[in-house]
Amino acid sequence: MTTSSSIPTPLLAAPEPGAAAPPRRRRIAAARRSEGRSGLAMVAPALLLLVLFLVIPVLLAFGLSFTNARLISPNPPRFVGLDNFVRAFTADPAFLRSAINTFVFAVVIVPVQAGLGLLLAVLVNQKLRGVTMFRVIFFVPVVTSIVVVSILWKFMYQKDGLVNSFIDTITFGAWQGTAWLNNPSTALGAIIVLSIWQAVGFHMLIWLSGLQTIPEELYEAARMDGATPWQQFTNVTWPGLRSTMVFVLVTITIAALGLFVQVDVMTQGGPVNSTTTLVYHAVRKGYREMETGYGATISLIFFVLVLIVALVQRFLTREKD
Repeated sequence: MTTSSSIPTPLLAAPEPGAAAPPRRRRIAAARRSEGRSGLAMVAPALLLLVLFLVIPVLLAFGLSFTNARLISPNPPRFVGLDNFVRAFTADPAFLRSAINTFVFAVVIVPVQAGLGLLLAVLVNQKLRGVTMFRVIFFVPVVTSIVVVSILWKFMYQKDGLVNSFIDTITFGAWQGTAWLNNPSTALGAIIVLSIWQAVGFHMLIWLSGLQTIPEELYEAARMDGATPWQQFTNVTWPGLRSTMVFVLVTITIAALGLFVQVDVMTQGGPVNSTTTLVYHAVRKGYREMETGYGATISLIFFVLVLIVALVQRFLTREKD
């Protein structure tokens, strides 16, 4: 009697290592690679511009800040270490004054411009006849060139300008008048007033867009509960504007810290450096006085300052659960 041992054969044999993937998987992988190449081709122009006009200048500024490079000089740049930073904080009174002016400008501009923009947004959000006209009026300064606005206000701030004439009229001749931009105690304040007037319409529009995203049903429920207009604002409007508030504060702060055009057109940093700012001082040193290395140092300090302020703002406006 002969017995034969049978070896069981698996129904589905496992594919050998290195075997070709099924055709469907190959097609999916090829499609994904094609999509990746297409996406990279679409992003390439913007990426190239960012590298050319953002990444490379930042790296160059970082490198130049440690040298004594000049814009026009027969001598090659020489590495000086931290000498430029020491000079900024110890031997350059204009830098310290520009930092103080920038800080004062931002401290005043941010709350006043944000608050006034919110007030205007609440007013023009009412369902009244002619409210669209007021929206346009408040927004017109935003679309007007800041250079043109600065030139016009420069004439208005003169001793015989419109501002002094208006004050003289409402005070019945008691006002003697002053040259606002030539007085160290009033020049920065005059620029602050101009900046608020010119940009408040933009932030009014941002606040208005945030107001129009709040459902009307919430206000109806609040009115049914007997809430006063102030209670409706504090319990319905303000909580609904949280994300808008963060955006407005960040944009106003960045614009305030980067103040340059108004100073360059109206006062050139004077009188007695009472209106110079960090950005204006960096441009003046780097291009007009041709101290490229020192100008790059001021720019680097300004970048660190903006980064710190942005991080602090982000921390203070974070979601608190």
